[in-house]
Parts: sequence; C-alpha cells; structure tokens
Amino acid sequence: MTITKEVKNDKIEIVTDYKNIQVRVQTTIKEDDVVISQSYTNRYVLNPDMDISSESEEVQAIANAVWTDAVKDAWTEKLASETL
Repeated sequence: MTITKEVKNDKIEIVTDYKNIQVRVQTTIKEDDVVISQSYTNRYVLNPDMDISSESEEVQAIANAVWTDAVKDAWTEKLASETL
C-alpha cells in the first residue's frame, strides 16, 4: 500500500482591470494510484507589484504576459490613491 500526496495549481484566473492573478490549489491523496481524497486547499491572489520568483513556470509566464508596464503603473497609482 503506497499513499501519495499531490499538490498542484488547479485553476489560474486573471481578474480585475489590474490583472490580478488568482490561483486555486488542489491537494489529491492517492492510495496505490487510486484517488481517495481530493480537495481545494488554498486560494491566493498575486498583484502586479509582487515577487513571483517562487511561483510555478506557468504562473510566471501568465504574469509576465499580462503585467505590462501600463498595468503595473495603474496598480501603483491605485495603491497610492488608497493611502491618501
């Protein structure tokens, strides 16, 4: 009997005008390669000013594609206007 645990990004969405990236994480437990449990254990959001170096290659590629200089500038302006 071999039990394994797999954690992976299940769903990646781009939301808001600021191209925030929302990631849903799925955890799967298997016994002898048969799924015995599966759940969505976490969801997190990445903003255009965040360090993404520890994210998966897929998430990094999406961020690099959608986080243009214009999007990053708009995000910075939004944050600045909220602190006034």
